[in-house]
Amino acid sequence: MNAIENMLTRRSIREYKSDMVPKEIIEKIAVAGTYAATGMNKQSPIIIAVTNKELRDRLSAMNAKIMGTDADPFYGAPVVLIVLADKSMPTYLYDGSLVMGNLMLAAHAYGVDSCWIHRAKEEFETAEGKKILASLGITGDYEGIGHCILGYAETEPAPASLRKENYVYFAE
Repeated sequence: MNAIENMLTRRSIREYKSDMVPKEIIEKIAVAGTYAATGMNKQSPIIIAVTNKELRDRLSAMNAKIMGTDADPFYGAPVVLIVLADKSMPTYLYDGSLVMGNLMLAAHAYGVDSCWIHRAKEEFETAEGKKILASLGITGDYEGIGHCILGYAETEPAPASLRKENYVYFAE
């Protein structure tokens, strides 16, 4: 599959099988994330690859609490790649967002389904979130950008929605 076809066929999945993604594939997806463009190549983001079920479930509970629900905001996906970025860089939010895009496109290229889940910012502003980072040896002033959940879809993805009119304007 070429890069354009990959972009046009990737879908956000919201129902996953419990099957674990092989570690070597998770590593390849994460490495692809590290090749996202960043402001002045300062590489402000970091990626935390969560495959530990206990930590995954803890993060899910934190995220659900912020969202005001008891439902699993990770839709049963067994892997969570958390993207955080160093707030001292003026482009940190954009840098982290590009990493998220790379992760989702790389996942699709490797036959793994994904979805961007928000509320990482709020999670890692809490004492519990800071404690998780500290337990992993992560120090610095990081802001959560997003969670890229990974797994295998329970059902076939829906076709792409029609693109809105006037999405692109040409100034010729």
